[in-house]
Amino acid sequence: MTEVGFHPEGSRVAVLTAEPIGRPLDYLAPEGGCFPGAFVEVPLGPRKVMGVVWGPGDGRFDAARLRAVARVLDVPPMRAELQAFLIRMGAYTMTSLPAMLRLATRTPGLFDAPGARKVYRRGAGEPGRLTEARERVLKVLDAHDGGGFYLTELAQLAGVTPQVVKGLVATGAVDEFEQPRDLPFPRLDPALPGKVLSEDQAAAAAALRAGMGGFGVTLLKGVTGSGKTEVYLEAVAACLAAGRQALVLLPEIALTTEFIARVEARFGARPGEWHSGATQGERRRLWRMCAEGGVQMVVGARSALFLPFRDLGLIVVDEEHDGSYKQEEGVLYNARDMAVLRASFATAQVVLASATPSLESWVNAESGKYARIDLAARFGVSELPEMRAIDLREERIESAHWISPTLVGEVVKRLGSGEQSMLFLNRRGYAPVTICRACGHQIGCDHCDARMVEHRFMKRLVCHQCGETKPIPTACPSCGVEGKLAPVGPGVERLAEEVAERFPTARLSVLSSDLFGSARALKEAIADIAAGGADIIIGTQIVAKGHNFPRLTLVGVIDADLGLQGSDLRAAEHTFQLMRQVAGRAGRADKPGLALLQTCQPEHPVIRAILGGDEEAFWRAEAAARRAQGVPPFGRMAGIILSGPEVAPLFEIGNALAHAPAPLARIGAQVFGPAPAPIARVRGRHRVRMLVKAEKGAPLQDALRAWLRQVKLPAQVRLAIDIDPQSFL
Repeated sequence: MTEVGFHPEGSRVAVLTAEPIGRPLDYLAPEGGCFPGAFVEVPLGPRKVMGVVWGPGDGRFDAARLRAVARVLDVPPMRAELQAFLIRMGAYTMTSLPAMLRLATRTPGLFDAPGARKVYRRGAGEPGRLTEARERVLKVLDAHDGGGFYLTELAQLAGVTPQVVKGLVATGAVDEFEQPRDLPFPRLDPALPGKVLSEDQAAAAAALRAGMGGFGVTLLKGVTGSGKTEVYLEAVAACLAAGRQALVLLPEIALTTEFIARVEARFGARPGEWHSGATQGERRRLWRMCAEGGVQMVVGARSALFLPFRDLGLIVVDEEHDGSYKQEEGVLYNARDMAVLRASFATAQVVLASATPSLESWVNAESGKYARIDLAARFGVSELPEMRAIDLREERIESAHWISPTLVGEVVKRLGSGEQSMLFLNRRGYAPVTICRACGHQIGCDHCDARMVEHRFMKRLVCHQCGETKPIPTACPSCGVEGKLAPVGPGVERLAEEVAERFPTARLSVLSSDLFGSARALKEAIADIAAGGADIIIGTQIVAKGHNFPRLTLVGVIDADLGLQGSDLRAAEHTFQLMRQVAGRAGRADKPGLALLQTCQPEHPVIRAILGGDEEAFWRAEAAARRAQGVPPFGRMAGIILSGPEVAPLFEIGNALAHAPAPLARIGAQVFGPAPAPIARVRGRHRVRMLVKAEKGAPLQDALRAWLRQVKLPAQVRLAIDIDPQSFL
């Protein structure tokens, strides 16, 4: 009898590959047959490529002409829930199935032979000299019932260097042996006691635990320092106790070190990590262990959403409002929204955690679509910081300086009391513009319509759109005059010069993503600051994301008006979120905090809302304005981006679409454009944008497909569709 869903040898099967073909192709099942979802190797032209058995073949092709599957690969089959998620997400984002499959299989060496690596476990001998470091290693090994560890893994768990482990090998107290690379991760113990929770935290944790076992979404809204992490870790504990897997998404790699330490303290072992800082071997191991059930919890970036979990029971999206959850290149998607979709297929719970939630999540909670839990107070003795504006119109600031006398005075107070100060400026580099004082020329990128940013630390000009760099010239590239090039405006590097000038004895640390060669170096810098290794911290938005600096009592925002410029419909929301998040870094321990916002517009509604602290009033006002305009989350939008080496064909295509709006008009949608993108050229390619706006319930994707079928793209022209755009650049 044939097993349910099994494809016997010689039967037709549809195989989806990651090649840009657009659909599954028919093959014959191999010797021994195969199951749906099996990873296979199939011939495609003269090559052999990886694919997934997507279902039965469609039968339209002559069986005599079909080629057979070459072999079934030795990895667990793709589960039906992941397959359904990829299909639905592809349909929503208007992404081809091969591109979706690439998202789920882009792990280096995934289908290579396993190989082996050295592993360490408790040996029969005893060390002749038992130092404190050696004792920690042996305690870790004894606590894990003789299980094997990789060298770096064991050293990290014990808090020692690898040389300590090697020394124990020489004594016979630790055995070194080889075994396959892809080992299960150490088991997490959900029964271990967590931190003592406050009454509000305990009630929130109980509410999250009660929802486990089915699909649902909860917005966990808590002020900075209120203990959201400890609360949702209790939901993780309930998930693990039920034998299911948990995924926690973080918006920034630099956050993982502190978070993983908290996970280890709560559950007695480290979770799996999935982000660009992980090695190829680590990513391969984690992918396979997700599929086999050999890892209980994964902490990762947005791409962790596509891992092949065997039984996913919980997804936590920490700092759910953060813009980095939106993928802006390749497949365009918002990981926050796709986490909800993935959970719906896995019958899993979703926790969206934030002190300043996205308006979309706030509206969904207000309407009852999501549950909502509030943590209104900071945990323990810490209090929310006092927030005040510094009116720059009334301050006397020296030329080429940006720190007001009022802010200088507050920094001096902190230096005198041994406390830390943070100066926030959301501009990387030394200066955003370099201008010639002789002819007025602003140095721009050769490949983009963007000004190049001076990075004095690297002694180069950098384009923040395409990454192009060039040496800082001594003469103007336009008029050739020497000595007339001047930086205009401050970046964090220029601000650091001013800090060094004003506070020469202070220890200074600059946190900006471009100043660190690796994620590890950035993590180490953050850990050093948290331990008190700096008196003044200067940072870009990277400092706003969940870091805990116990000695930090003053936050100074150098330019609170920066995010209010431009026509982005989310400008007010993003500014409000960023300012509140940055201010929340202050006063997280026993000393009170102060946040000072330097602004030329203290009467601006957003600045007033930030200072007033009535967040619900801000969200209500912002929601009312969006509803009146019929824009997200009360309407739907899609961005159409045409790009190519010449601008004229882009406008021809855009105008042809604009003059043939019938498929969109049938659903009541409006078409705006074509128009040059705000940054009209990137990496040598011109860019033209169009915007489609529709009502909330309109079948937008079907209408877009019919609308776009009316034009044929020339070979050099690319068209990208951005459903629910976050950026309009």
